[in-house]
Amino acid sequence: MTTPRFLYLCLSFLILTCPLYPEPKNVLLILSDDHRYDFMSFMEQSPIFLETPHLDRLAGEGAHLANAFVTTSLCSPSRASILTGQYMRHHRVVDNQRPVPAGTMFFPEYLQDAGYTTGYVGKWHMGHEDDTPRKGFDHWVSFAGQGTYFDPTFNINGKRKSFKGYNADLLTDQAISWLDQVGKPVKKQKPFFLQIGFKAVHYPFQPPPRHAKRYQGKKIDYPETMANTEENYLSQSNWIRERRYGIHGIDHMETGTLDQDPVPDFDELYHNFCETVHAMDENIGRVLNHLDKLKLTKNTLVIYLGDNGFALGEHGFYDKRDAFEESIRIPMLARAPGIIKPGTKIKEMALNVDLAPTILEYAGVVLPEKPKMDGQSLLPLLKGQKPTDKWREHFVYEYHWEWNFPATPTTFSIRTDHQKYVYYHGVWDRNGFYDLTSDPHERHNLIRVPAYQERIMELREKLFDELDSSGDLAIPIRRPKNEQFYDRKLRR
Repeated sequence: MTTPRFLYLCLSFLILTCPLYPEPKNVLLILSDDHRYDFMSFMEQSPIFLETPHLDRLAGEGAHLANAFVTTSLCSPSRASILTGQYMRHHRVVDNQRPVPAGTMFFPEYLQDAGYTTGYVGKWHMGHEDDTPRKGFDHWVSFAGQGTYFDPTFNINGKRKSFKGYNADLLTDQAISWLDQVGKPVKKQKPFFLQIGFKAVHYPFQPPPRHAKRYQGKKIDYPETMANTEENYLSQSNWIRERRYGIHGIDHMETGTLDQDPVPDFDELYHNFCETVHAMDENIGRVLNHLDKLKLTKNTLVIYLGDNGFALGEHGFYDKRDAFEESIRIPMLARAPGIIKPGTKIKEMALNVDLAPTILEYAGVVLPEKPKMDGQSLLPLLKGQKPTDKWREHFVYEYHWEWNFPATPTTFSIRTDHQKYVYYHGVWDRNGFYDLTSDPHERHNLIRVPAYQERIMELREKLFDELDSSGDLAIPIRRPKNEQFYDRKLRR
């Protein structure tokens, strides 16, 4: 017979061991700009002098998603894909100027409905110069367009205020201030979602004065494909060689040659990039340390990723947009104590469109049926589980030509674990096919090699079948303004 004493002891045990309220499942999403996938010091390919101890900490205490990609390598389309879980052809934010279409749903709106407090601090850029607060966020700190590295003006919940100092430092101050407000220990603390969007490492790369010249003179391992040689270009499309001499080309830019002031030479450009990465990492460390201070680390999922990749000399270029590996691959890290085993390395393909379903599943929010998300939740992989459904074996990449950066044509690509087919729309030029196993630097375009023709046709059909499956071959066209397109003067 169960005695009252026994029942009392059992009840006491439950009260002492089980909190009255479950701990909130917080989310911190940190997004950088133009950060390469391999420029983290724990990576074997990273420059030997680059220091990123706090990104290294995230990888060591959580997971490194080693095969992470964007489905469009451009700021606004990629950011829209992160927030909607959709491909560019579905959310329709196809360039950096176009506003977000009416009716677009961002995943923080679902978190709000589930009781989350949400905040956004940093670069937004969708809608170009519009910095006004967006739906889905209870707290808003942002700036117009690309913003400035120094002395920025922030729109804080609808009111603009100018600051003195370095952009990343000031954004971090704002993020920490908000964490202090929402992270206070109370009886029933609401969970929070915070997205931090650093301007860094966007061109022109500018570190704070404390890190300027930090890496000056350090040895650079120049990319194999950087040299202007027949070996590097004999099989490539003509436009790839020609862009060396246009804007973002390392041999000549629209603004002048690289050795002319104020444009730095390539080595200075490279070192500035690394110094700006280091300064961003420093501020990521400030945020992580503040989570520790507030005792929020154990119940906060932290995800770090870049909005796109960036070439630093590869194929004679320094930019993104194209479908080469340096452009489409991104850094992606995740930490959640008790959920993600420290030191986890995930080899499956992860995409920017996977972030929304991942965060919603972590938060216990059922994915909406409409609008349908294109991504898959990464949570099973992060937990070390095998996904119930077969994981993706390929993804489709898309980029639409921009009137203000015309060097890169409209590009569609399909990438598998080992191969890549690239279709250039609207140019009378050869397309691309690369064997990523034997040629990871994509030096040899095999598009005309007879032995690969069957596989090329198979991938081409798969690419267009996927694009055509929901009527997505209609490309949105931007109307040129004034003389920006038709009457540009030729440069000689």
